[in-house]
Amino acid sequence: MERSIIIAGFGGQGVILAGKILAQAGMDHGLEVTWLPSYGPEMRGGTANCTIVLSDELVGSPIVDEATALIAMNLPSLDKFEHALASGATIVVNRSLIDCLVRRDDVKASYIDMNEIARDIVGNPRTINMVALGAYVKATGALPLQAVKDAMAHSMREAGKGKFVEMNERALDAGYNAA
Repeated sequence: MERSIIIAGFGGQGVILAGKILAQAGMDHGLEVTWLPSYGPEMRGGTANCTIVLSDELVGSPIVDEATALIAMNLPSLDKFEHALASGATIVVNRSLIDCLVRRDDVKASYIDMNEIARDIVGNPRTINMVALGAYVKATGALPLQAVKDAMAHSMREAGKGKFVEMNERALDAGYNAA
């Protein structure tokens, strides 16, 4: 089993952190993992994406030709990466910022109001990345939700941000329940 995931959006949406947490969850779950972040020099407001490979075998390269999933946090990200998916891939679409449908008919799309969920249900718009991860886990079954929660909690505590663990767990749950 090998899954390759592209998470893409603009700087400030937590794309790189979401990818790092997904990669950590995969490692903690006993998988072989690569994580390849990419972001522009602008940081907030610029483009950001990362590619994660989760596999039960050694991963030959972090570079992916046809990903099995895409988390598209904004329209430019959907436009850029939709063509780079394998047939049968899953796209988790942030319907809050993307007002069109996925053009391909050979992929599965899950449309989630990520911004509204983060703001209205979780109570903090900065949790959009965890909403997206929760939705991805539900849409693909790639990892158990608890593995992602544990990796997130470890990451937050390690960064001295343990006070945000509960809020981010709520965001993961809300995204999972919305998918």
